Amino acid sequence: MLQTIKETASFISNKTKFNPEIGIILGTGLGGLVSEIEIEHTIPYNEIPNFPVSTVEGHSGRLILGTLGNKNVVAMQGRFHFYEGYTMEKVTFPVRVMKLLGIKNLIVSNASGGVNPDYEVGDLMILEDHICLIPNPLIGENIDELGPRFPDMSEPYDKNLIKLAENIAAKNNLPVQKGVYISLTGPTLETPAEYKHMRIIGGDTVGMSTAPEVIVARHMNIPCFAMSVITDLGVEGKIQKVTHEEIQKVSEVAEPKLTLIIKELISKI
Repeated sequence: MLQTIKETASFISNKTKFNPEIGIILGTGLGGLVSEIEIEHTIPYNEIPNFPVSTVEGHSGRLILGTLGNKNVVAMQGRFHFYEGYTMEKVTFPVRVMKLLGIKNLIVSNASGGVNPDYEVGDLMILEDHICLIPNPLIGENIDELGPRFPDMSEPYDKNLIKLAENIAAKNNLPVQKGVYISLTGPTLETPAEYKHMRIIGGDTVGMSTAPEVIVARHMNIPCFAMSVITDLGVEGKIQKVTHEEIQKVSEVAEPKLTLIIKELISKI
């Protein structure tokens, strides 16, 4: 796999002559952050050797390279999921590529369902920790050049970045939650009993991404920061039927707040 990662990173580097410092992964309905980037290069995923292709509505499927907050960034406008039929190696492949492109930090966003009864639709949550119930992306032969066989996960989300984001949110009078994100395979949304189970085991939100990307990033010693937009509630008495389109709409409404925090955070890294 290492040779494949190097081939893809070399293709992007040779095509763009661009050296990103920060990687960004944009979740469902959150691709609008791209409008804040001073774009220098845009590459559709289907033009990148060895790259998967986004199949989910709300994921544009483009790699964006440019500047944001006076930093060189590479942003995935659309991510990949286990439920699309991709292997975990493929789901997390772009994070490996971004490492070889030179990123020093990874920022991730997602849309998620809130199981904490104190949360409301439209809330933003900073991830303090996660529980990964998707197959671990490091299963298989370890690539020693990228990281150790048994990487430490005592701090999956960087405490300094979390503190910076909290200060930015407070300065801009933007309330934020902090909590634990649970990654599930999907693609079904959860049953009431499953939501209850997620809360019992320590979750505040549930989704279908993020944790595998962060595991791979931490394997390569990349500090990570992640935020969720709470798009629906899995709280007893508040559970309603919800569609993917409705989740996208909630994400798009909350997006300006998330964009402000991430843009300022990048400028301070």
